[in-house]
Amino acid sequence: MEHGVTTEIRRYHHADLGSIRQTLLDVHEDAYADRRHEEFVQRFPWFVDHWGGNPGFSCVIAWQGPIPVGFSYGAPATPGREWWQGHLDTPPERPDTFSVSELMVRPKWRKTGLGPRLHDALLEGRPEALAVLTVDTKRPRLQAMYERWGYRKIGENQPFADSPVYAVMMKGLSPR
Repeated sequence: MEHGVTTEIRRYHHADLGSIRQTLLDVHEDAYADRRHEEFVQRFPWFVDHWGGNPGFSCVIAWQGPIPVGFSYGAPATPGREWWQGHLDTPPERPDTFSVSELMVRPKWRKTGLGPRLHDALLEGRPEALAVLTVDTKRPRLQAMYERWGYRKIGENQPFADSPVYAVMMKGLSPR
């Protein structure tokens, strides 16, 4: 909260992508201002379109008045293509998984508790048994944060030649 303005979290879906796409790009531009020269960071619009094109796409955006200050989005994993595939000795009893693709907070609103609020809002009421996400292995503090939120590292993956190496992290979701 800043200057007495409440932060409101609103939920969006696949059909809303057209109306929220630029908002996501604007928050990303601010959040990655120091890394905007990196080719992989510059491909973010493609990722928004890729994830938003999934019929199961789910997104939460935090608003402080008219200003978008953070977001998180993801979608149910395609069966057989879950990010945990190849990292577990035994497949989970219930393999249905929600992939948390992005969690982003503008620099001015970091360390305010907004990140966990967005994460929890995104996963609230999800029917899947598992949540999975990836975090750049060069960001150990972020990995530790996700561990505090109940995730555990199960492996590493580099999904694109120009992407970072990511820690693959998974946690169980409480049944509805």
